[in-house]
Amino acid sequence: MFKKFKLLKISLVFLLIFVLVSSVYFTTVHIFAASVSIENGIQFTDTSGNVIHAHGGGMLKYGNYYYWYGEYRDDSNYFLGVRCYRSSDLRNWEFRGEVLKPSAATEINKCNIERPKVIYNSSTNQFVMWMHWENGSDYGEARAAVAYCNSPDGNFTYQGSFRPYANSGVTDHGKAGYMSRDCNLFVDTDGKAYFISSSNENMDLHLYRLTFDYRNIDTLVTKLFVGSQREAPCLIKRNNYYYLITSGCTGWSPNQAKYSYSTDIGSNWSSLNNLGNSTTYDSQSTCIMPIQGSGGTSYLYMGDRWAGAWGGKVNDSKYIWLPLLFNSDTSLSLSYADNLNIDVVKGEITLGSFSLSASKYYKLVNRNSGKLLAIQDSSTLDGAVAVQMANNGGTNQQWKISDLGNGNYKVINRNSNKLLEVNGWSTVSGAKIDQWSDNNGGNQKWSLGTVDNGFYKISNVNSAKLLDVKDASRNDGIEIIQWTDTGGANQQWQFVETN
Repeated sequence: MFKKFKLLKISLVFLLIFVLVSSVYFTTVHIFAASVSIENGIQFTDTSGNVIHAHGGGMLKYGNYYYWYGEYRDDSNYFLGVRCYRSSDLRNWEFRGEVLKPSAATEINKCNIERPKVIYNSSTNQFVMWMHWENGSDYGEARAAVAYCNSPDGNFTYQGSFRPYANSGVTDHGKAGYMSRDCNLFVDTDGKAYFISSSNENMDLHLYRLTFDYRNIDTLVTKLFVGSQREAPCLIKRNNYYYLITSGCTGWSPNQAKYSYSTDIGSNWSSLNNLGNSTTYDSQSTCIMPIQGSGGTSYLYMGDRWAGAWGGKVNDSKYIWLPLLFNSDTSLSLSYADNLNIDVVKGEITLGSFSLSASKYYKLVNRNSGKLLAIQDSSTLDGAVAVQMANNGGTNQQWKISDLGNGNYKVINRNSNKLLEVNGWSTVSGAKIDQWSDNNGGNQKWSLGTVDNGFYKISNVNSAKLLDVKDASRNDGIEIIQWTDTGGANQQWQFVETN
């Protein structure tokens, strides 16, 4: 009897352990696997409900967690620490503390630290942080600074600050070494690491290869966009192409982001191409984070909406996260929505809701070609045909969307104030699209069908056929026609706000 009772007791203990372990496992898997929704243009909060201060930050994936590092400042915008947060789903962020504190070194006791970025060195098993350092009085020092740690969220050891090439005889605006301000880090697929920063009073970008331990400069690889005044650099690699996303230099105020690409990190970079709208949706780039999962890899654009633009403090700044889309290896796009959905298990990022504003103008970007819907030759005449053209900033490439109710819209050209329509009320595939004065015709009315990631099918109310680039061409000047739905990218369009 005693043996039976003992066996029963042991069995119940094992059963209880199994239930508890199973509960924790399945709960953890469920939390980790769930798609999460993130609201844009707000101050994110951590799991304790406190505002996240990771401004000008960067992100690192290590193990099962994403680690987010960024600036934490006082009311005078002085450095209070580099804060670290971690999350398994990119929505629920646990505060891990200040991994670099002002008390870590005399030099950072009262200073400005900006754009801290962290990478992992698999050879040394160290986490290495690079950042922009200033003395707290002005921006004349323009130094890079380095710290390191044996764990992603431990106390980083401050190594010091310096100007790259300070011992080489190079001088930059009266001081030894190259100036180094806005900066970022990149680890290539061969394990080599790179540091990129704004130099020469922000006129140029310098790309440096780091030493094997990632803690010092090895060599200056190249100077990029000399004289172009680019900052806030983000460097990534995809399909053997390198991409560099940057902003202009307009202080706290947002401006037009641009991107360049190359198959050689050290040379042959393309000219600069516009990304997003003229203010990058009121944000400035800080990090492009690959989200790799079972369904592939998506790329998360992380931007700061700096409070300085409205007279606020750095700690009042907000965040903009959007999917960076690759229409091809040489064509990138960035669309806005008030929220986005992220599934880290699948590696998917999709845009949520987006409201078209009757008071704004939009560029209509074709998914296949990356080119814009335009009226040929900027004509203001009835019957002028619609074509696709590379972005040139012309008002003939800008459209107002007037909501008629019942899911129908008028699409009005900014230059001519005339409506996009199907020529002659045709219902035939291949009929031309042109502009005409408003006659309230069904051929001048359009409906929108969501595809994904901010792309839409634009369907004519009269013919039920789609706005289409003829022959799926990617060339300038190709006519816009209507065609039955083929599911092709040449029938898909995104709305990008413009001024």
